[in-house]
This record gives sequence, C-alpha cells and structure tokens, in this order.
Amino acid sequence: MSSAAIDAAVPALAAPSAPGRRRLAHRPGLPLRRLALRAGALGLGLLGWHLAASHRLDLGLVTFRNVPAPLDVARALAALVQSPKLGAHIGASLGRVLGGFLVALAAGVGLGLAIGRSRTARDLLLPPLEVLRPIPAVAWIPLAILMFPSSELSMVFITFTGALFPILLNTVHGAEGVSPRLVASARSLGARHWAILREVVIPSAAQSIVTGAAIGMGTAWFCLVTAEMISGQYGIGYFTWESYTLQNYDDIVVGMLLIGLLGMGSSALVRAAGRLAMPWTRAGIRS
Repeated sequence: MSSAAIDAAVPALAAPSAPGRRRLAHRPGLPLRRLALRAGALGLGLLGWHLAASHRLDLGLVTFRNVPAPLDVARALAALVQSPKLGAHIGASLGRVLGGFLVALAAGVGLGLAIGRSRTARDLLLPPLEVLRPIPAVAWIPLAILMFPSSELSMVFITFTGALFPILLNTVHGAEGVSPRLVASARSLGARHWAILREVVIPSAAQSIVTGAAIGMGTAWFCLVTAEMISGQYGIGYFTWESYTLQNYDDIVVGMLLIGLLGMGSSALVRAAGRLAMPWTRAGIRS
C-alpha cells in the first residue's frame, strides 16, 4: 500500500467535524493582561529577593545573610559579559549539552517506540532501563571517568543520562496511546508494520515525544554542573562550581541564572521545532 493512501485515509478518521474544528481553532497569543501578570510575578520575585538579601533576613531554618542582592549579581553579570571568557563558557556548555541531548533523542525515541509497540521489547529492555533510571547524574561520574578516554566525552555522557529518560518515558507513553482504531484502519488498507509505524504511530506519538524532548533538554542543563565537575577549564557549570570553591557568591548566582536562562531558551526552541514538525497541532487537531 502506498504512503499517499494512508496519508489520505488516516487524517480523515482522526479529523474532527466542522463544529469540532471551530472549537479547536488556533488559540491566539498571550494577551497583554497575562503578559503583564507574568512580568509582575517575576518583578515580585526580584523584589522579595532584594528585600531578603539587603536586610540579611534570618528565618532560622533559612538565612539570607550571605546571599548576594540582585544589584550585586547584576554587576557581576556585567563584568562577566565584558570578559572574553563568557563566550568560551557558553560555547563549551552548549556543545556538551547539545551532544548529549542529540544522542539521547535518538536513543530515547528509538527505544521508546520499540517498548511502546512491542511486548517482547518491553520485557527485554524496560527492566534494565528502570533500574538505571533512578541513578542520579553525580553517581555516574566515577564510572564515566573509567569508561571514556577523555573528560569531554565523560561530560557529554552525563548530560546524555539526564536527557535520556524523560524522552524515553514520554515516547513510550505516546506510542502506547496510539488509537487502535487508527492502526486497524491502516491495516485494513493494506499497510504493513513499517508503514504503520511511519504514518500512524510516530505522528500520533509526536506530541508526547516533543514534550519529552523539551523536558530532557532542561534536565540535560540540570546535569551540566555535575558533568563539568569532572574536569575542564570552561563551561557555565564549571564557572558556577569554581565560583563556589572561591566563595565568590555573586558569580554563583550569575552561573545559576545563566544555566536557567539557557535551559529555558533551549527547551523553548525544542517546542518551537516540534510545532513546526507538527502543523496539525497549530490548527488544534490532535491525534
């Protein structure tokens, strides 16, 4: 059976009626009121931070005596921006995160589709993966040093472990949730295993895969500080850890904020790429 025939038949089964299409119309962007509310929430957070740090607030369980104020952090960030090391730090971290994430994306999607659609694959692959999943990134450091000939590969491996399991589990969830009606309809039209996988399973699971990829990208940045503790002279995680060892508190917060901003931006790019790859979601149509 040709792919064109499946493309013509499956969307017709999944597409909603005309009233449903009107209800699922494309949602507009965030209105100004909601944008103002979000900006206000960030502003309140900064104000609370400023007041707690400037007054050296001590709540007993939590103290802000040594926490730098926002203005001190802003001055440290301005100094770092003027330094030539900033580009080297960001470039090194981006390379490590991107390398680990791309390998995790390929492995997570491939394994997730296999586990989600095959009982044999689930029985063979899921138990060992479930044993490995709870292991924190920091516990992998000694083994990563032993397994890989270079510290750079070790750091990429740590970010890979962080990104793999969110992608894997979301892909499994998406593959398991494919409508049996769509699969049966494709089979009735003569589709074979690989055609069903390509034309039915992957498009239906795509939203879950993109969600897992966005979470995995954020988790890869989360593991970056752990990865760059291994070795190296550059990287945002290395910069943050070095600032801690030197008790340079302003730069610790600068490194934390840079990791947060880079993680948020890269996750947003993954979601944007997913929307481009799934045009049916922009029309509000879900498999």
